[in-house]
Amino acid sequence: MRQINRAAVLGAGVMGATIAAHLANAGVEVLMLDIVPRELNEQEAAKGLTLESPAVRNRIAANGLQGLIKMKPAPFYLPEYLNLIQVGNLEDDLAKLATCDWIVEVVVEYMPIKLELLQKIAPHISATAVLSTNTSGLSVNEMAQVLPDDLKKRFLVTHFFNPPRYMRLMEIVPCRETDPQVVQDLADFLATRTGKGIVYGKDTVNFIANRIGVYAIYKGIQHMMDLGMTVEEVDAMAGPVTARPKSAAFRTADLVGLDTLAHVGTNSYNLAPNDEEREVFKLPPFMAKMIENKQLGNKTRQGFYTKKTVDGRKEILYFDYTTGEYKPIARPKYPSALLVKQIDDPGQKVKTVLGARDTGAEFAWRSIRDTLIYAVNRIPEIADDVVNVDNAMRWGFNWEIGPFEMFDAIGVRSFVKRAEADGVKVPEQLKKVESFYRYGESGRKEFYDFATEGYLPVPVKPGQIRLEILKKAGRVVEKTANCSVVDLGDGVFGFEFHSKMNAISGDILAMTHKAVKRAEQEGVGLVIGNHGANFSVGANLMMLAVAIAEGAYDDINMTIRSFQKATMAVKYAKVPVVAAPFNMALGGGCEFCLHADAVNAYAETYMGLVEIGVGLLPAGGGTKEMCLRAVELAQQYNTDPQPFIFKYFEQIAGAKVSMGAAELFNMGYLRRGDSITMDIDRLIADAKQKVLALAVNYRPRLPAVNIPAPGRGIAASIKSQLWNMMMGKFITEYELEMGTLIAQIICGGDVTAGTLVSEDYLLQLEREGFLKLCGNKKTVERIQHMLKKGKALRN
Repeated sequence: MRQINRAAVLGAGVMGATIAAHLANAGVEVLMLDIVPRELNEQEAAKGLTLESPAVRNRIAANGLQGLIKMKPAPFYLPEYLNLIQVGNLEDDLAKLATCDWIVEVVVEYMPIKLELLQKIAPHISATAVLSTNTSGLSVNEMAQVLPDDLKKRFLVTHFFNPPRYMRLMEIVPCRETDPQVVQDLADFLATRTGKGIVYGKDTVNFIANRIGVYAIYKGIQHMMDLGMTVEEVDAMAGPVTARPKSAAFRTADLVGLDTLAHVGTNSYNLAPNDEEREVFKLPPFMAKMIENKQLGNKTRQGFYTKKTVDGRKEILYFDYTTGEYKPIARPKYPSALLVKQIDDPGQKVKTVLGARDTGAEFAWRSIRDTLIYAVNRIPEIADDVVNVDNAMRWGFNWEIGPFEMFDAIGVRSFVKRAEADGVKVPEQLKKVESFYRYGESGRKEFYDFATEGYLPVPVKPGQIRLEILKKAGRVVEKTANCSVVDLGDGVFGFEFHSKMNAISGDILAMTHKAVKRAEQEGVGLVIGNHGANFSVGANLMMLAVAIAEGAYDDINMTIRSFQKATMAVKYAKVPVVAAPFNMALGGGCEFCLHADAVNAYAETYMGLVEIGVGLLPAGGGTKEMCLRAVELAQQYNTDPQPFIFKYFEQIAGAKVSMGAAELFNMGYLRRGDSITMDIDRLIADAKQKVLALAVNYRPRLPAVNIPAPGRGIAASIKSQLWNMMMGKFITEYELEMGTLIAQIICGGDVTAGTLVSEDYLLQLEREGFLKLCGNKKTVERIQHMLKKGKALRN
C-alpha cells in the first residue's frame, strides 16, 4: 500500500480544516495552507504588525486551525492531535509541498479559482505524490487539462462529505489519464487509515450521492405541495420510518444549508441537459425567497425549522411555505408510521409503510417510487453498478438501505406493477430484474449487473470478514433468536449478538458459556462482535421494568447472577477473548468489553457505564472491574488508589460516554495492548488477528483474591463531595443516594482501607446494590421515562 505520512490541505475553510483534522486523527502530518490576507485586521494593526509579518501572512490558515478547537461535533479524536497540523500560506510555503505524499485542494467551488491554484502548485509537487481535488461535482477532466502530463496520472477527485470525521462516504472520481494503481493505492489508504467507505463515481455533475440525494429532496417538495402536506408531515415519513436518517428531508436541508442545496440543484439543472428529470432541479420559488431572507438552515439558526423561547421554554417551529411564516410543530402521527414502531429491519419498515393507505404512506410511496426509478436511470451514467449507488446513499446520506436494496425489500415485480398502475414510465431494464441482490451457491453475495444482465459477486476487501456470508455458507455452530456462534476460521469463533438494538437478553447470557466452551474445546479463541447498528445498548430494560412491576426480585437477582457469570466466563476463559465494539457500547455492552482479554474497538466507539441514567448501577461486573483496575494502578505505581477510584466513580456516577475510542484509554476502559480500527469493514478481521496473536503464548487469568479494598475512608470522601454538590443543587437527593451506594461498592464495602477482599465479594456487593435500587420508586420512574421518552430523567 502507498505510504502517506505527510499530506497538504490547500484551503482552511470549514471543509479544509476538518479534512486536515481527520488526517491528523489518522496519524498523518498535515500542512494546511490558505491565501495571504490583503489587509490587516484591528488586532494586527494594534500590535504594530505589517502585511509582511508571518502571523499576518498565515492568519487565515491559523484561524482555520483555531476554529477546530471549539467546533462541535469535535473534529479530533483527541484535542492533542491538533499538534500534527502545521499552518502556512499559498505564497511563502509552496516549496514545502515537495515533502508531501498527498496534496488535496479544498478551495472554493469555483472552476477558475481551482484551475489557477492547480497551475500554481503543479511545479512544487514531487514526482511520486498524489494530487486530488475535493469537489462536489466540478469536472475532474476539465481541471486535469491545466496539469502536466505526468501529474495527470496522479490526479483525481476525493470528495469528502461533511463533517469528514463522521461521514463515512468518500467518492473517488479519476480523470481520463489517472493511473488505476494510483486510484487503488489512495482508496486503500483512505479506507484503512481514515475509515472511509469508498465508492467510484464518474465525471458527471454532483457525482453519485448528491445527484440522487438532492433529487430525492427536490422531488419530495413537489409531492409535498401536490398532497398539501407540511414540512413537518413530510419529515415524519421521510426519516427512520422509511429507513432514512432522523434528519429526514428538511432537517437534512437545514444541516447542509439551503444555499448549498440550491447550488447543487442548480448545477444539476445547468450541467445535465439530458437528464429526463432536469426540471425537478429548478429551485422552488419559496426556497429562493428563503435564501434571499437568509433562512439558510442551522448556520443562520432559521431554515425549514427554527427555535424561539416562549415563556422561558425553547419551542421548535417549522416553516409554512404557503404563508412564509413559522408555526409550532404539531408532531403528526400517521397510522402508517405507527405500524413500524416495533420493526427493526429497514426493508420490512419500507415495505410495511408503503403497504398502508394514508396521506403519509402515499407521500412515502410517491417519493420513493420516483427516487428509485431515477437511480435506475443513472446507471451507467454516474456509476457502473448498483453497489456503488447503494453504498453512496448509505454512507453519504445515512440511508439505512440504498435504493436497490429498497427495490428488493418492496419486491421488484410488485414495484413495477404498482408504478405502471400510477401511469409512471418504468425503465425497460428494470422489467428484466427479479432482485438486485442474492446469495450464490457458495454463500457469496451477488448483485445484478445491468451491463451483462447477470449477477456478479459483491466486492469484499481482502481479509474482510462478513458474518452473513459465513452464516450463509453454513458456518453457524450455535444459534438462538438473539445470538449466534459462528466459525470465523483458523480456530477462532465469533459470538454475535443480533437482538433488537443488540440488547443483552437471557439467551445471550446463556450462549456466552457455550461460545466460550466451544472456543476452549475446538479452537484457539473467541471474538465478541457483530454487524448491527450498534455493538450493544446494554441489558433489556423493558424486561427489567416488567420484573420490577411484578415484584419478581428473586428473578432479578438470578438474572444479575447470570449476567455476572457470563462476564466472568469471558474473563476467565482458557483461551483469549477479544471484544470488537463499535458505535454504541453502553452499560452491559461495555461490561462485556471490560471482561475480555483485549479490546479491538472501531474508532467511532461511544462506550460508557450509563446505568445511573435509569436509576441503577453497573452490576454485570462493571463496578467491580473499575475497582480492580483502580487497585491495580495503585499497586503498579506504588501509590494510593484514591485518585483512580475518584476518576472511575465520576465516570459511573456521571454516566460518562466516550466521544470516540481514543478517549477510552484515558477513561481506563481500554488498556495497553488494546487497539483501534479505523475501517469498520476490517473490525472483526482485526479482532480475529488479535486473538491469534494472543493465542500463541496465552496464559489464562485466575479469579482475583486478596484484593486490598480502597476502603470506607475514600467512600466517605466521595460522599462528602456528593453532599456539597447536592447542597449546591448540582445533583438531586436521589442522585446523592445512588452515588453513595456506588461509592461504597467501588471502594469494597464498609471496610477499612487495605482489607483483603475477593472478586466474588465485590460482585455480591454489586448485586445487593442493584436490587436495593430496583426497589426504589424513583428508579422505576427513571426506567419508565427512558422507555417512553428515550432520555434520562433526573429526579
